[in-house]
Amino acid sequence: MKIAVLPGDGIGTEIVEQAVRVLNALDLKFELETALVGGAAYDAHGHPLPEATLKLAKEADAVLFGAVGDWKYDTLDRPLRPEQAILGLRKNLGLFANFRPAICYEQLVGASSLKPELVAGLDILIIRELTGDIYFGQPRGRRVSPDGHFPGAEEAFDTMRYSRPEIERIARVAFEAARKRSKRVTSVDKANVLETFQLWKDVVTEIGKEYPDVALDHMYVDNAAMQLVKAPKKFDVVVTGNMFGDILSDAAAMLTGSIGMLPSASLNSSNQGLYEPSHGSAPDIAGKGVANPLATILSAAMMLRFSLNQPAAADRIEAAVQKVLAQGLRTPDIHSQGTTKVGTREMGDAVLKALG
Repeated sequence: MKIAVLPGDGIGTEIVEQAVRVLNALDLKFELETALVGGAAYDAHGHPLPEATLKLAKEADAVLFGAVGDWKYDTLDRPLRPEQAILGLRKNLGLFANFRPAICYEQLVGASSLKPELVAGLDILIIRELTGDIYFGQPRGRRVSPDGHFPGAEEAFDTMRYSRPEIERIARVAFEAARKRSKRVTSVDKANVLETFQLWKDVVTEIGKEYPDVALDHMYVDNAAMQLVKAPKKFDVVVTGNMFGDILSDAAAMLTGSIGMLPSASLNSSNQGLYEPSHGSAPDIAGKGVANPLATILSAAMMLRFSLNQPAAADRIEAAVQKVLAQGLRTPDIHSQGTTKVGTREMGDAVLKALG
């Protein structure tokens, strides 16, 4: 089992280190190879996704990814910014399905900004399409406006687009996932004003007929955002496009108490995947040893389950995380009165001990 380890920038190196320690503690044989990505790769090689890093990722069974980005790179041309590395990996590996679970652990109900009764037992799976939509649509750019409200003024434009095959494949992923859960899918769109999402709604409805055992409902994205904070437990599997999924999954993360708790998986049609925490590189706390490594450790568990066919090992890691939380250990992002504040490495030590 070959794993490409791409720590990235900011707290990425700290949290990935703890996930690697956990993987190495399992009675499994891995070939782990580390490479630079993001700002670290730009500093060393002049590009956020060097050819050697991309080659390693393509050859691996799975990629364990930290986080990329730092404010100091914001003045670079967009193709050279650290965030382009993750977009490049998604495109080159064909990673079209992003799984972001939002689970509120019993021990962290009090850490959520919502009332306990709204989030206790929360278990949502957001499935985001990753390779289409406005992030990749062409044409895009900046120009002097030839028409519109202000002819002759500078303007910027991006193109939102989806094809039928892209929608069909992500819809099937969502329905298959729902069959293993509570058999409910909510498709989020903006079909009332966007032609792109009228097609989305039509195609998802057609695919839904192939799954008569799964209940399907449709919701506009603005209403979905409202319902996430009003009645989040009404959702089971949520499937949506790239931009809407980006926004909604981060909103759902905070229902659980901290985005530092949420893993994610991005898969292609062969179940090769990229696994990363849902949060960013947090350069403001990098090097301080206070970052929460649990989302990355849980991402490693998802990697074992989805790409490496090691569900028992994934169960062990997830059980160890719950045991640590039950012991009252908390990094600063989830710390509250009556719990014990620990740092990044101490949390990693605790998970290792809980693995037994």
